[in-house]
Amino acid sequence: MTFLRDTGLIFWSQLRSNLRNPLWVIIGVMQPIIYLVLFGPLVKGIAGSLGPGADPWKILTPALVIQIGLFGALFVGFGIVAELRAGVIERQRVTPAARGALLLGRVLKDMTVLVVQALVLVAVAAAAFGLRPDPLGLVLSLLLIAVMGAGLAAASYALGLWARSEDTLASLLNSVSVPVMLLSGILLPMTVGPKWLQDIAEINPYSHTVNAARALFRGDFGTHDVYVGTVVTVVFSLILMAIGARGFARENA
Repeated sequence: MTFLRDTGLIFWSQLRSNLRNPLWVIIGVMQPIIYLVLFGPLVKGIAGSLGPGADPWKILTPALVIQIGLFGALFVGFGIVAELRAGVIERQRVTPAARGALLLGRVLKDMTVLVVQALVLVAVAAAAFGLRPDPLGLVLSLLLIAVMGAGLAAASYALGLWARSEDTLASLLNSVSVPVMLLSGILLPMTVGPKWLQDIAEINPYSHTVNAARALFRGDFGTHDVYVGTVVTVVFSLILMAIGARGFARENA
């Protein structure tokens, strides 16, 4: 119970900080909306080559939901670098709060923010472009982004504590995030690319996450993409959470 109480205190503290300064939350959702507006017509132009009756908005929107999770969670480490510099982490270290609660409270806040951002994006796509995702598929996609975000956020926090500098952290994260995004098929399905590029993309776990989200938006719950994407996302997120928790505990020892 003490652990849960400590986790709740950190969660509300972090969430209130976001509510007082929601600029970064707004910025986090603006980029996917820009992609939706500017890149959507291009996807619509090639929808015919993606299969009969392919809905371009059910191809692009779920992928952009995953993009929110990818970039929104991967860059949360910048916040902990700022907290470290301001002495917030040092003050928390001397409290009796469990080290795991210090991390879990932050991760839960990030999961909440990601889900809200994803809902805003889907609402814009529905209002402006007539997107009609399967209701259950939308809920399952939000769970998928929450699980994915938990793993990435945990790893990012540990990496931020290790780097202790925005410059170092930016170099590391940018070198990882851009290739991962391009090879995940977020902007265009990898099926439109050459075979060698598709083979490389298979190694990227988030390409399977994107495929699962697209199938869920269509309501195709029993497909291979959903099963593989869900298992890969959960397993990879658990690995990242374990690595992040260990790194966070070591840096806060």
